[in-house]
Amino acid sequence: MSGSEAERITELLKAAKTIAVVGLTDTPTRPSYGVSHYMQSQGYRIIPVNPNIQQWEGEKAYASLLDVPGKIDIVNVFRRPDAVPEVVEQAIQIKAPMIWMQEGVVHYEAAENARQAGIFVVMDKCILKEHVKRQ
Repeated sequence: MSGSEAERITELLKAAKTIAVVGLTDTPTRPSYGVSHYMQSQGYRIIPVNPNIQQWEGEKAYASLLDVPGKIDIVNVFRRPDAVPEVVEQAIQIKAPMIWMQEGVVHYEAAENARQAGIFVVMDKCILKEHVKRQ
């Protein structure tokens, strides 16, 4: 990671208040649950985006990013790589400033599309680990 990318991640994590977690599940043993729980404990509002759950930790769940009311600072993606292009399209439509693809989530073409739309992209990194490094 280049110095400027690391600095930009630091700035965006400090400025962000709301994280939409695409693929967040209500199963405590899943990585999306643990990572989101940590980020919530650090003061971020977590918005679950998953058509298969009604709510997560008291927050209403939404079927897609397009259904989420209000501003989203970070779109955090816990989906298989083949699902990423659709998530990126939605993020572009809602003008999200940042897309964060978790460890193991890699889709170069979708990432490039997001960058072309002016979205800062982090790919194949854990938001929890990156946040902890900056504490």
